[in-house]
This record gives sequence, structure tokens and C-alpha cells, in this order.
Amino acid sequence: MAIQAYVLIQTEVGKAATVCAAINALAGVTISEVVTGPYDVIMRAEASSMEDLGRTVLSKVQAIPGITRTLTCPVANL
Repeated sequence: MAIQAYVLIQTEVGKAATVCAAINALAGVTISEVVTGPYDVIMRAEASSMEDLGRTVLSKVQAIPGITRTLTCPVANL
């Protein structure tokens, strides 16, 4: 069963659309959208394990220029 998570992303001012486009190009990302509120972009990702999900967020998502902070929220399948 795949691990899914939402990642809430804060960006530098004026960078949300550019960050969102870069995120949409990443493998494992099912969707990302620009939003308003305390976060600028929300993405949903899927990975085969929590370790793979962590690697994606740490090495790929957080490496995108313009991102200042991320918060990963794993989906709870109850």
C-alpha cells in the first residue's frame, strides 16, 4: 500500500506559481496547487514507503528555489 501525504509549503513572496510548477514536474507528486492563507502551495504526494516520501520531500521538494518552509502531513487511512 502506498504512503500518501499532503505537504504544506511556504514560499518567498511572489514565488508560489514558479514553485508550484516545479513541484508538479516531480515524480511522485499527484497534484500541487497555489492557495491562500498561511501556506502558499499545497501538494499531495505518493511513495512506496515513509522513507521514500521523506527522501522526496528533503532532497527534491526542499531543494526547489523559493521554498522557505514545508510541513508534511501523512494521510491516515482509518
